[in-house]
Amino acid sequence: MGESVAEATLTAWLKDVGETIEFDEAVVEIATDKVDSEVPSEKKGVLIEKCFQVDDVIEVGQTIAIIETEEEETDDDSKIESHNEPESPASDAKDEIVEEELAEEITESLEKSAEIILNTNVKSNKETGFLSPLVKNMIKKEAISSDELSSINGTGKDNRITKNDILNFLSNRDVIVDKSIKSKPIISQPESLNVSDFSDEVIEMTKMGKIISQHMTESVKTSAHVQSFIEVDVTNIYNWRNRVKSGFENREGQKFTFTPIFIEAVAVALRQYPLMNISVSDDKIILKKKINIGMATALADGNLIVPVIKNADQLNLVGMAKSVNDLANRARTNKLSPDDVAGGTYTVTNVGVFGSIMGTPIINQPQVGILAFGAIRKMPSVIETEEGDYIGIRKKMIISHSYDHRVVNGALGSKFIKAVKDYLENWNSNREI
Repeated sequence: MGESVAEATLTAWLKDVGETIEFDEAVVEIATDKVDSEVPSEKKGVLIEKCFQVDDVIEVGQTIAIIETEEEETDDDSKIESHNEPESPASDAKDEIVEEELAEEITESLEKSAEIILNTNVKSNKETGFLSPLVKNMIKKEAISSDELSSINGTGKDNRITKNDILNFLSNRDVIVDKSIKSKPIISQPESLNVSDFSDEVIEMTKMGKIISQHMTESVKTSAHVQSFIEVDVTNIYNWRNRVKSGFENREGQKFTFTPIFIEAVAVALRQYPLMNISVSDDKIILKKKINIGMATALADGNLIVPVIKNADQLNLVGMAKSVNDLANRARTNKLSPDDVAGGTYTVTNVGVFGSIMGTPIINQPQVGILAFGAIRKMPSVIETEEGDYIGIRKKMIISHSYDHRVVNGALGSKFIKAVKDYLENWNSNREI
């Protein structure tokens, strides 16, 4: 699932116990904070046990299901079966022992080779055992000391400390009792929502909606958001696209939108200002060598997902357009893989498709910037010429740049967005695609 994924939620079982599963056939659907995806079986066999139920949160490394596979007979097994000696009580007992040993061997084999697990890189710690990235982040965020950590009994695999173990520990630590007061402390609890008191409809958030909500809230808590705005004259691009899009669509069999043009401009600006292509880890800045641009995509249910165009600065405009169309189509049909949404270094979003003239997007962690393209509108504009200035109608849009003020100052944030503007306004109207 990738190094950044610490857990996933089981959203649907696609097979029932007793059903036959083919090799590489999907068994369950899972949701992470990045993407919904199906988990295929690495073996052909029969599903004999479901280890989790729908909506259970599964940590990396845990077994989701067990599949019974058919094993070929060995020569020794054939020889044992070929003996036709009469059975006796002693031989029955011996057979039972052999069966138990075989059962243990089969169980061990299943655990090693026929389990469906979520794989990720987990570093070990001599004192606390395995700690997932999620648990490490919780320990750091809550300032849990080594002594406190050693007092927590892990309930995960191999006594690993899990997310729930940390939450249980924090719930007990947060109850502060004033020892000078002998009476029991009074802990106020928030009033629960009584649905019967309202005539309004109560709608349960989807799993992806809950993940997005948490991701956005954490981003606002983490980064010091600040915005810069700039107006861009895209008349030349608008007219150029109208001229070339029919030929492109007839030749390639795909639509040619403004999105690949905008992403190309961002990729060029990131090469010019590489300190926008970074992430922050504690008090260290990680300069990304690759330019992988995430593309916020709206789904039919109202949620958003951010597939990533890898090495965007190395694609020509045809390749960019094809990548944009492919990722957008697979996002809307729920066919993205975890790798399709991983590794982003910067994100763009097009709020203009919904009619918004500008927006203040929230940074997609752990990145430090996100650019929003507003709607393209006809605007009266002062046009400067050698013969003098005059008022004309131009196609314009506003682009908004949200960036992390912890590491990106106003000068860099403004220069970056100005570079995007300059690239778009100086578009070569004679360019072929």
